Amino acid sequence: MKFGYFCNTTNWDHKPYNQLLDETKEITTYCDENNWDSIWYTEHHFNHEGMESCTNPLMMGVDAAARTKQIRIGQACNVITFHNPIRLAEDIALLDQLSGGRVDVGIGRGIYGREAINMNKEADLKDQAKNFRLFDETLTVMKKAWTEEFFSHQGEFYTYPTPGFAWQHDMSPPSDKFLDTKTSEIKKISVVPKPMQLPHPPIWQVVDGARSIEWAAQNGLNTIMWIPTVKALKKRFEIYRDAKSKAENRDVPLGEGVSLVRDMFVAETMEEAEKMAGEHIINYMKWVCHWRGLGNHMDPDEELPETKHKLDLLNYDFLHKRNLLFGTPEYVVNKINELKSELNLQNLQVWSNFPGMNHETCMRSIKLFNDEVMPKINLDNSNIEKAS
Repeated sequence: MKFGYFCNTTNWDHKPYNQLLDETKEITTYCDENNWDSIWYTEHHFNHEGMESCTNPLMMGVDAAARTKQIRIGQACNVITFHNPIRLAEDIALLDQLSGGRVDVGIGRGIYGREAINMNKEADLKDQAKNFRLFDETLTVMKKAWTEEFFSHQGEFYTYPTPGFAWQHDMSPPSDKFLDTKTSEIKKISVVPKPMQLPHPPIWQVVDGARSIEWAAQNGLNTIMWIPTVKALKKRFEIYRDAKSKAENRDVPLGEGVSLVRDMFVAETMEEAEKMAGEHIINYMKWVCHWRGLGNHMDPDEELPETKHKLDLLNYDFLHKRNLLFGTPEYVVNKINELKSELNLQNLQVWSNFPGMNHETCMRSIKLFNDEVMPKINLDNSNIEKAS
């Protein structure tokens, strides 16, 4: 199993931002030095509350590339509907070159209306159909920029190159590769640099519903999933497997192309895990579930009791039995083995730097996971391989 750290940087206590960055750097270098497979940075905007405080995962990735040697550098995710596709393609390609080909590209459509309408009015989440068309076209342009020496594009939102622009320069020999040699009008453009990983780095789409899961599979994308219970995830994994198998005309094994994010806190005892981290993960889930409700936490066909407010059931006991990797190393190992057994999970991302979490406490959890959970999972994998 490949282990990644989901570095969803939070600043609920409003510490100086440079301190927050120093703490993130410590997590990054620790994971690199201890042979974690990947680290993933997030993108959120206008969050003065401090719940989600990283605005630019690519710039975080540049810093990571300079201070690490082997860990892969991902974004979970770039909200591509907020960005000019050519500039984003250039920045990702440059990071791939700077890191020596260690980039995993995470993409998404956005989930917060406050961000979307202010970053790009075309990405307004009130019009989901338009938002999806923008997402699709943005990704199309990015792929063209990475894979074609010279490209053109004409779509609903973007046209490249801009029509009617003539180019003449003594040091730029005219070529029908990119212009009309009779009129000198530019017909195609070229993005520099191209990624080091060819044809482009692996692409991971953050997905939730069946439609987005199927679309990702049909378009050759890997997927990142987060909250649901094992039973609910089983259906999502099967949707992805079936759609990918059909699209690629092969029998895709369950779990291939899927990365799962899980909230993790490892402690010496079960009681200590709840005491030290329970309140912090509940606060974060209250933030998330304000919009989403509790539906993503439910098993298929499960009905929750009626309550006065939609989040009245959101407490530690409700969360823990459904999707938290909170507890002793032995407990967490057993929960990960369940994910392996039921889902054939191959890629797991975990995080412990919850809102309000003391950094030293967070690092203690990460180190316990590193020292007492990961080796046991990898040992189990080795034993299975030897037996087969």
